[in-house]
Amino acid sequence: MIRKSNNYAFIDSQNLNLGIQKLGWKLDYKKFRVYLKEKYSITKAYLFIGFVPLNQSLYDRLQEAGFLLRFKPTIPDSDGKIKGNVDADLVLRAVLEIDQYDKAVIISSDGDFYSLVDHLYETKKLEAVLCPDKKNCSTLLRKSGKEKMRYMDNLRQKLEYTEKKNTA
Repeated sequence: MIRKSNNYAFIDSQNLNLGIQKLGWKLDYKKFRVYLKEKYSITKAYLFIGFVPLNQSLYDRLQEAGFLLRFKPTIPDSDGKIKGNVDADLVLRAVLEIDQYDKAVIISSDGDFYSLVDHLYETKKLEAVLCPDKKNCSTLLRKSGKEKMRYMDNLRQKLEYTEKKNTA
């Protein structure tokens, strides 16, 4: 009997969202969760996101789609823009659970994940680094991810959110 992989995804939600927006489309998170399961054998998909009470319906939809949300308190920056930097939380969760998964998929374009990706690569725990936008992917991340780098630029047809038409 072939053993199914037990891989985890660690998702920098803000980076993913902004990266896909730069490509000019909107991600369908239900389709994305299915894609992660089918393509990378993801059994747990952690989505790291800043908590804003007004976004509760979004959080509910993400959880219904199968994501495990890990919230970071948010604060306004000097311009009043809401900030909830999740990088340290994502790294910590990936390291704390390293013995519970076979391999990890890191979803971000952020070079701040260089050390995590480098460690996962060296310990043979890295399945892939999935960057939303190839043009805006950190050179540092590409360096640590080597041949494990993947990009979402070409996934629009599979993963784009489209409004459902009312046929009444």
